[in-house]
Amino acid sequence: MDLDFTPEQRAFREEVGTWLHEHKPRDPRPQEAAEQREFDLAWQQTQWEGGWAGIAWPTEYGGRGATLTEQLIWYEEYAAHGLPPIDACFVGLSHAGPTLMTRASQEHKNFHLPKILRGEVVWCQGFSEPDAGSDLASLRTRAVIDGDHLVVTGQKIWTSFAAGADYQELLVRTDNTGTKHQGITWAICDMHSPGIEVRPIRTMEGNAEFCEVFYDEVRVPLANVVGELGQGWSVAMSTLSFERGTAFTASQVRLAGIVEELIDHAREHVGPDRRRPAIADDEIARRLARARADVAALRAMTYAGVCRSMQSDTPGPKGSMLKLRFADLSKEVAALAMDIVGPEALRRGDDRHHKGWVGNYLHSFSASIGGGTSEIQRNIIGDRVLGLPR
Repeated sequence: MDLDFTPEQRAFREEVGTWLHEHKPRDPRPQEAAEQREFDLAWQQTQWEGGWAGIAWPTEYGGRGATLTEQLIWYEEYAAHGLPPIDACFVGLSHAGPTLMTRASQEHKNFHLPKILRGEVVWCQGFSEPDAGSDLASLRTRAVIDGDHLVVTGQKIWTSFAAGADYQELLVRTDNTGTKHQGITWAICDMHSPGIEVRPIRTMEGNAEFCEVFYDEVRVPLANVVGELGQGWSVAMSTLSFERGTAFTASQVRLAGIVEELIDHAREHVGPDRRRPAIADDEIARRLARARADVAALRAMTYAGVCRSMQSDTPGPKGSMLKLRFADLSKEVAALAMDIVGPEALRRGDDRHHKGWVGNYLHSFSASIGGGTSEIQRNIIGDRVLGLPR
């Protein structure tokens, strides 16, 4: 493992930082999901025009074709410049796009990949169901073959940006005769198809980007199946493997920024005893020091993971270790902030990147749920990393 950056990589960092500084959005990201869609697409289009769209995508598909180290640098600089995640584009760039590259027909690649990169469309993910979240293989949304179409009936939940999405990566059950991992099919669903009803879900944080999606005999062309009928579990796993790559670095940089902001707050504001600066409290100082050290350790794990990934085409199960530690640490830092700031934390900000301390606290719970719960990550680590018996 080599943690030193070469002169070329340092020059690349400078190039990235300069471009981001000159082209980053000047207005804050809106709070409402509909407005976020347009904001995110516009920012994606700016990156496309500047030659930075699809930083991890191969050049043959229109991407930047950056090395893993260059991707790491890009996401570090991206977060360091205070730029928001382009959530409306996340599924297309990090899930659907990479899956289409590796598993779809050339026709689908030619049609969908340029639209994703240019910021013309939003994709959402139709995986989780009310009774099939962490246990995704238990999904029951069914699809029957009718001529040259799949006819889909069922429900999905926690579908980010479904209300404004154009396409969906959809998992349906086309066969009930085998094991629960068999008989699942991965298909491209046009979200404007008749029979689709989308109901936004407002979370405790106040956002409504999550949605329920209901399918009432929705017709999906058989030509939209990616991979083979009944082989969707394999396709889905290739999709999920891309979620825990270098893009996770940006979240770590943001978390490190929150820790430093919290340290500054503890120096400048009285603590829970209302008599002295919060950082004068030995226990608070210890927890802050531990948080800073833990963030640094997480970054070191990421660097080590990048070095390992240089020897593999796709991220492996050790990415679950990063996700699990990040989820735990995010909640620890958010809880520490509430302890330090006290009742003042209830003052929600609307112009800060984490919407005030209480907004950050409420949002932190999602880190151990989205993209695979912490319980599932522990199972993956035990099974695929440690080789523990089932």
